[in-house]
Amino acid sequence: MIGVAGMRCPSQHTVRPATVADAPEVARLLRDFNDEYDEPTPAVETLTERLCELIVASEATVLLGGAPPVGLAVIRFRPSLYTRSLDAYLEELYVAPDRRGEGLGRALLDAALDASREIGAGWIHLGTSVDDTKARGLYESSGFTNLERQPDGPAMLFYERDL
Repeated sequence: MIGVAGMRCPSQHTVRPATVADAPEVARLLRDFNDEYDEPTPAVETLTERLCELIVASEATVLLGGAPPVGLAVIRFRPSLYTRSLDAYLEELYVAPDRRGEGLGRALLDAALDASREIGAGWIHLGTSVDDTKARGLYESSGFTNLERQPDGPAMLFYERDL
């Protein structure tokens, strides 16, 4: 688990690491997120069980924002192929629709970057949809590069498929 307990962000939003006891709340937020975008998602109970496993095994770092929690960031780490550091993947970043625009997304993103640096990651990546202009604006204003708009290199595309 990342040592960002009770970190207070400049926006005055409290961001803290989730524990196993938070797994049901994290699962509910993830379910809300995926329901909002009509993405298939396991039941809250199934997500809760999986989150407990991932948190206990330190396979996922989950940060909760707000009190009570109304947002989250989920980060996954893996050893880098090219350096001795870790690569970080911001797997999920979500703020409940009625709480957007208050700075909580930025607070969660900043906390995720801090947690990634703290654990020894040298690089972080994420994905978002082309039409999610608010998320793209947040990421770009935080220093992320949209690889599809690189004037001096080829566009990078990310693919996925079920196995």
